[in-house]
Amino acid sequence: MSAATATITAPAKAAAADEGRIGLRANLRHIGALARRNMLQIKQDPESMFDAVLMPVIFTLLFVYVFGGAVAGKGNQQEYVNYVIPGLMAMMGMNISMAVGSGVNDDFRKGVMDRFRTMPIARSSVLIAKIVVELGRMMIAIAILLGMGFALGLTIHTDVLHLFGAIALSAVFGASLMWIFILLGLAMKTPQAVQGVAMLVLMPLQFGSSIFAPPTTMPGWLEGFTKVNPLSNLADAARAMINGGSYAHPLWITLAWSVGITVVTMPLAVARFRKRT
Repeated sequence: MSAATATITAPAKAAAADEGRIGLRANLRHIGALARRNMLQIKQDPESMFDAVLMPVIFTLLFVYVFGGAVAGKGNQQEYVNYVIPGLMAMMGMNISMAVGSGVNDDFRKGVMDRFRTMPIARSSVLIAKIVVELGRMMIAIAILLGMGFALGLTIHTDVLHLFGAIALSAVFGASLMWIFILLGLAMKTPQAVQGVAMLVLMPLQFGSSIFAPPTTMPGWLEGFTKVNPLSNLADAARAMINGGSYAHPLWITLAWSVGITVVTMPLAVARFRKRT
């Protein structure tokens, strides 16, 4: 073993040994410091916010004016706004979540993680800090999406609390998806590979859902897939919270998916992170 390798490996082993003795308060402090580091990265590279800022604008205009007439009928675009905006909230969460996997992969390629592994911090804090910042970007994207929706005639038929509930549900589900993309980012060799594989997963889930059109308009086999698609349950729950109606069933199904995904993928992602670092 070379001297340089020993210099890195010894502190890394010490840091791993100390990780189990890190208290909750210290862990939260580490998450806050790492989240601040990630936000400073965004400040230095404002172009990294383009997807969160422009994607809601483009998708809203595209689906309302290009597909709205075909789905809801000509002249019924405003009615379609109330249908598609809650669905797009689910879509925003999924698309923003994809970025965290590419970011983790890029940090490894740049050697940033070599510095983190020599520090006496919990390995999970590095990943949780990434999720905290991505949730902030998600909230910005959803705020812009709702702003576009209100400009095009979106009407809240319930109340503000239900609207915030729909946003919170989208954030919870989006956070669970981030663990999948983090795991993908740790497994793939390049950010481009992460994005490529992620798109193969995203496209069928997004377009095989109730985000853009009612499942009753789809062929029987696709309608069956749509009903078990977690994005459909999230879109249906958010739609009922905003437009009124029963949302208990899709709400609990979405929360069950969120908990299940997190319970399975979070330990795998942390274990993979430790192994790779």
